Amino acid sequence: MSRTPQASASGRAPSSGVPAVDVLVVGGGIIGLVTAWRTAQRGAAVAVVDPAPGGGAAQVAAGMLAAVTELHYGEQTLLGLNLASARRYPDFAAELTAASGLDLGYRQCGTLTVALDADDRAHLRELHALQQRSGLESQWLSGRECRRLEPMLAPGVRGGLRVDGDHQIDPRQLAAALVTACERAGVVFHRTWAERLTVAGDRAAGVVTRDGAALGADQVVLAAGSLSGRLAGVPEHVLPPVRPVKGQVLRLAMPERGGPFLSRTVRAVVRGSHVYLVPRESGELVVGATSEELGWDTTVTAGGVYELLRDAHELVPGITELPLTETRAGLRPGSPDNAPLLGPSLLPGLLLATGHHRNGVLLTPVTGDALAHALTAGELPEEARPFTPERFAAAARTEQPV
Repeated sequence: MSRTPQASASGRAPSSGVPAVDVLVVGGGIIGLVTAWRTAQRGAAVAVVDPAPGGGAAQVAAGMLAAVTELHYGEQTLLGLNLASARRYPDFAAELTAASGLDLGYRQCGTLTVALDADDRAHLRELHALQQRSGLESQWLSGRECRRLEPMLAPGVRGGLRVDGDHQIDPRQLAAALVTACERAGVVFHRTWAERLTVAGDRAAGVVTRDGAALGADQVVLAAGSLSGRLAGVPEHVLPPVRPVKGQVLRLAMPERGGPFLSRTVRAVVRGSHVYLVPRESGELVVGATSEELGWDTTVTAGGVYELLRDAHELVPGITELPLTETRAGLRPGSPDNAPLLGPSLLPGLLLATGHHRNGVLLTPVTGDALAHALTAGELPEEARPFTPERFAAAARTEQPV
């Protein structure tokens, strides 16, 4: 890809009509940032449009890298992408730390998923069987063995799955490091909203920002998370089918003395509801998360906080003694099949990187690599091809009456 002139200080394309950048990324969450960073590393001139780069869902997410314990029935294709990204995380984290000079809070601590009653134990046994059929590494433990690993667990724990390959990262620190790495790689930030996609000659050509600036680009990447389906100017048949899925999360402070409160991520299903506890080395304990189909509402509710604390207390009774330091709600970008939309859209020049739902943090390395390759080499790598946006357009065509 040839390098074209950078945007001017006003944010407008040069008067000569030459595109301001090779690639313009709409959205400065972790997916947009990793796309910009990886693409800039390949020699492209890249800009990001976002009023607050590093914000969005990353500020709420717990950061579990849970390719194995997040496995759901019917998502075996997504599992392959999740595993590919998980394998890249150690090298990715080391490279990003070196590029930014910032700690990511990356911990290779493993995960323990436990059951608290007979029904949950049966469900966990079925999940273990699915993991084994899928060739994944997980170990069944008795309740006593679970409590030996994590002494703070409730006496009623009936059994669990130990997954040493599922780790964690701090999404807030990840986002901050990506902003810094982008800046050092020459990525230009336009800290404003993208109001409308510019289309010229049946091809995406840039965006117009909220302050009226026209930003031109050879290629545009729509990576605006749950807002990706709301950018004006995108043809209706091209708009990604992405919806907001609300998640409420709590943060508590673990005691500084007396040994670790929890040594690894702990997950459970309590009366059919999923709950997780993610202990940070900083002493923070993240508890989450609700999953609510409530549109664009980001209100923290008493009911959501109560349910999380109730379920977490059944799992780890001592949690009610910890200081509650923060309550937040955010919006995951959900797609119809819970898998991301990656790569070229039906509009030439417009690529998508959205719809990651609950796997955005986990899929950060593989998404950055896939989009950078598509932008600079003109094609998606093989592992990302099942997740092209075309799959939804094809499904819509087959559903139309003949």
